Amino acid sequence: MTTHADHHRRPTVDVPPPPPATSLRWAEGALEVIDQRELPHRLSWLRLRTVDEVIAAIRSLAVRGAPAIGLAGAFGVVLSARRHTRADGRTDEAAVRADADRLAAARPTAVNLARAVSRMLPHLSHGPDAVLLAALAAVEEDVAVNRRCARRAADLVEEMLPIGGLRILTHCNTGRLATAAVGTALGAVLELAGRGRIAEVLVDETRPLFQGSRLTAWELEEAGVPYRLLPDSAAASALAGGLADCVLVGADRIAANGDTANKIGTYGLALAAARHDVPFLVVAPESSWDHTLPDGSGIEVEERGADEVTSPGGRRVAPAGARVFNPAFDVTPHRFVTALVSEERLVRPGAPAPAPHEREAVTRPARELASHTRALYARGWLPGTSGNLSVRLPGSGDEILITGSGVDKGTLSAADTVVVDTLTGRAVRPTPGAPRPSAETAIHTAVHRGVPGVGAVVHAHPPYATAASLTAVHGGERGVGRLPIRDLELLKGLGLTDPRGTELPVFANREPVELIAREVAEHLARTPDAPPALLIAGHGVTVWGRDAEQARNRLECVESLCHLLLSLIRI
Repeated sequence: MTTHADHHRRPTVDVPPPPPATSLRWAEGALEVIDQRELPHRLSWLRLRTVDEVIAAIRSLAVRGAPAIGLAGAFGVVLSARRHTRADGRTDEAAVRADADRLAAARPTAVNLARAVSRMLPHLSHGPDAVLLAALAAVEEDVAVNRRCARRAADLVEEMLPIGGLRILTHCNTGRLATAAVGTALGAVLELAGRGRIAEVLVDETRPLFQGSRLTAWELEEAGVPYRLLPDSAAASALAGGLADCVLVGADRIAANGDTANKIGTYGLALAAARHDVPFLVVAPESSWDHTLPDGSGIEVEERGADEVTSPGGRRVAPAGARVFNPAFDVTPHRFVTALVSEERLVRPGAPAPAPHEREAVTRPARELASHTRALYARGWLPGTSGNLSVRLPGSGDEILITGSGVDKGTLSAADTVVVDTLTGRAVRPTPGAPRPSAETAIHTAVHRGVPGVGAVVHAHPPYATAASLTAVHGGERGVGRLPIRDLELLKGLGLTDPRGTELPVFANREPVELIAREVAEHLARTPDAPPALLIAGHGVTVWGRDAEQARNRLECVESLCHLLLSLIRI
């Protein structure tokens, strides 16, 4: 028989503070959520201690929004794991999985709920604290994802509408109340407001539960963003009258072809936007995509109770016994969507889709490149937006994938990479909303062209290598300094012909960067047996290898060698 596992005590794991302006948080062994049924009249928090309470909160819309209910479901698994863990530390996994099934079924349309619950289950074997850590990590991930979605969508809106104050029409609520923080479509609105671009937000009231007037208006009021409410039935007239420049909405589930399930009324809004040539953008995380569904016909649409229509706010507005059709969502065909924006990519459903093998040829290297980039950021070697990585695309001939310019390397995703032609140094098939190639692209292409077998190049700013570049010996090769390194075991890590010693070339830091790239190309042509690394004085280091893993290892070797070298100089 299972016993209660003292879920009133503090967890044994370190619980980070919740993000600012969040709608849910873990505190003292329970999930706390803003009770959205009370807004805008009162801001109150519900404290959920059991799986049944979490399910009830999700079904009653006390907590709502696809990302938010997914996170609530994840914490529901935490509560179940704590409830079904014996005093000896063993967890009744069968009981927890039964609770997980109930959580996943609480609302059927949003794919995020079932997916988030499922992500917690592999951690059960390690105990409830491991499940809690996974749920807390999911919150942090959602915060980062929201910010990337918001920035990417805001960038696209500014690219499409570069001049003047923007008038944005939105539907339902896609802000911090629907997510861990910031929001998706409403997050993009707030991002644009922060850039000084918002003139006005038109907020659909979103019947029958008024998520627009109750929740979105409350968030905009809180943020100080100008807005106007309008009845849902007035949205088409507003678009026809030129009162909105763009429509931004979220999504609860997106099929593989871009068909989108969102709050009821979205489909009609998309039709009106298409009729009046107003861009219609869907902003949602990758977790909202369901690639098991080829199109929207397979999306299960939840139908809710009649009283939401006949008795809004508890007051009857229809005859007793009136029959009601009350779907919570509708499905917008992809042909009416201008663009779908996630934290990783921008999809234009009406544009010709690349063949599956073409998508895979770019997507997998892009994800690996993003992962290596974030790892080097964590080491402190790619601070802020500095540094860049590139990999050669398999089977593409002269094309490489490189990190985009001006992107925070700590949050860089696969969508922040650009395909570049090594012969021209320019982006291949550039699209609106895509990042620009890195500022140091010319150096990367010089290495990819000049060194046979190179599969990856890393340009970084590790402190010891950067400092050591200022100790270079000058003379000899035209304009190129030398950093001699001798008799250190780590030299073997560079794959040198003679591992007893080498001289790393040091180039002067000059603008434009194409001047450095030209010198690098000349140096590589003159010295085909050159070490797989170079320094730019006072700036950083560039290394290369057969793949990203080897290039990163060689970067670590160069940084360690330079650390040792500087230590020897001090001695």
